[in-house]
Parts: sequence; structure tokens; C-alpha cells
Amino acid sequence: MTLRIAVLPGDGIGPEVIAQATRVLRSVCSLSGQELRLSEHAIGGAALRHGDSPLPAKTLRACRDSDAVLLGAVGHPAFDAESPAQRPEAGLLGLRLALGGFANLRPAICHDSLAACSPLKSERVRGADILIVRELLAGLYYGTPRGADAREQSAWNTMRYTKADVVRVARVAFEQARMRRARVTSVDKANVLETSRLWRATVDEVHALYPDIALDHMFIDTCAMRLATDPRSFDVILTENLFGDILSDEAAAVTGSLGVLGSATLGGGVGIFEPVHGSAPDIAGRGVANPIGAIASAALLLRHAGRLDTEANEIERAIEDVLERGYRTRDLAIADESWITTAEMGEAIEHSMAESIDRRWAYHAV
Repeated sequence: MTLRIAVLPGDGIGPEVIAQATRVLRSVCSLSGQELRLSEHAIGGAALRHGDSPLPAKTLRACRDSDAVLLGAVGHPAFDAESPAQRPEAGLLGLRLALGGFANLRPAICHDSLAACSPLKSERVRGADILIVRELLAGLYYGTPRGADAREQSAWNTMRYTKADVVRVARVAFEQARMRRARVTSVDKANVLETSRLWRATVDEVHALYPDIALDHMFIDTCAMRLATDPRSFDVILTENLFGDILSDEAAAVTGSLGVLGSATLGGGVGIFEPVHGSAPDIAGRGVANPIGAIASAALLLRHAGRLDTEANEIERAIEDVLERGYRTRDLAIADESWITTAEMGEAIEHSMAESIDRRWAYHAV
């Protein structure tokens, strides 16, 4: 089977980190004999600069015709003064809506070798292994009405959820928990928000279908505090769109850097796989961006879109190996510790992966 991937490098550091992700993808697929077909397309500011919309029709067609989308990053301050429809982020929101992925999986793992990189105490973060399941197609980001009135100096957004929205993403969280440590923490603000009261009641209903999974509810403010003080107490965190956006960024403090976090958006016809970090235009083109989040996203792509667990495991093992060997990009370097470039990190992961596969083949040949 040929795995067809639409590659959307996007803005800022997106092209740099995606170059390393595709490098590793090509390598692992070549070594395993998996046929791969990559096609590159514009989105966000990269599309706007060529006179297109943030989500060009040809880009959307290519994504729909693919097995998966590998996305770099979207956003640039050069477009901050534009109307919402002409900002890069409109392309990302439009792509998510068009492809229908409603469940965003954001793993946050603190590798032992990175515990010292966290601003939190090493003994608190070492061994943390969290999966944040974020609802992605409802809530404040998509609710209507929304708008602004410059004359009255006011603006408004609407947080809206239906029971069906909650049911489908809750099922994903419980299914993921079954493959992990069988515990789900559902995060809301049910003491204040009507949407959260619907959320909590619906999650309880879905939980009845999963009696083997432990469930607890937690307010968003409590969860944010607990994530910083006791991250190892979490297994799967299930939450709505805005809360999930915030908590997954906070999880970067647990892992050591936002640059190491990947994600998978599932539930639609075509999955989107992207690093959690933003476009970071201030460091674009300088070779200092961390490509691990993009490479980890490529591993998630192989696992979820290609059902290629062995290849995904090889990439993840290589990431852990190079970190254990002490390779660091600038964001992970402590004090005067030496660091390597974006491309050098991609090369190190590729070489580690190739060495592992060669050893495995040699072992089976004996």
C-alpha cells in the first residue's frame, strides 16, 4: 500500500521542522519497504503571500485526496491587522473543520534525560506520561455568534457544545485509556459554565459504557495547578477546545520544551498530524528550532493513518535514544551546555533509527 501524505510546511519555523520530519519519514519507510508519496502545499501566511486564501482550494483538495496531512505551523504577525478571514489561522481552523477531525491527541511524556530541562522539580516530572484528548471542532473557536464592534469597543465569542460533540470525543478518551493506565480525568468549569455542566453529565453517561476505566472530574483551574505540582497523577486528560489548548501548552513545562510535543487529530476522513508549538517567526531561518515535535507527529501519523506501529515505534525509540545520548537543540540546552541545529537533530534521529533497524535485521539473520 502507498501511504499518501499531504505536507503543509506553513509559516515561520514550520518548513524547517517539517523538512526534518519528512526526512525521517522517508528514511524509515525506505528501510522498511513501505511506499510513500509526499506532496507539498501552501497554507496560512505562505498561501496569503502568493495571493491565495489562507486555505487554497487546491490545498484542501490535496488534503482530502491523501491518507494523512503533516502540518508544520500556521501564523505570522505580518497579518495581525487583517480581518479574521484573511489571517493565517483561518486556514488552520478551516482545514480542521473541512477534514472533520474532532479529537486532538496530545501526548506529553517526560523522558528521564529531559527531567532536568523542566522548570519544575525533576522529581515531580520524571516519569510523567500524559495524554491530553482535546475536543477540536466546537467551543469558543467555532461557536457563533462572534464578532466585534469598534465603535462600542466590545467583542464577543460564543462557547457552544452539543451532547453529540461531547459523546464522540469522550469515547476516544476512554478508548485511549484502555490502551494505557485505564484512568480518565475530565476537565471542565461546571461550577460556572452551562456548557461544562452538559460536558460533565455527558461524560458520566459515556463512562457507563466503560466500567473498566476509572473516571474523575476536575475544574480547569485545579487541573492547571495539579499539572504543575503533580503531573504524574494524570493518565488521560479529556477536555474541551480552549481548555485543551491551554493545558497542552502548560504540559511543555513537564516535558522540558514545547518543541518536543507532537499531536494527532483524528475522527474525520483524513487525520492531521502537527507539532503543538506555534510558528515562532522570531527564530525562523536560524536553524535553532526543535524538530522533535514534528518528528514525533510523523510517528503518530504512521501509527494512526498508516497502521505502521513498528515504524512509529522505531522513530519514537530513536528520539529517546538521541536525547539519552545528550543531543540537545537550543531550547533544551541548560546554561552553557552545547546544542545542535535543527538539521543536525533530524540527522541524529535518522541515524539512530537506521542503526537500530540494521541491528534488528542482523539479529534476525543470525
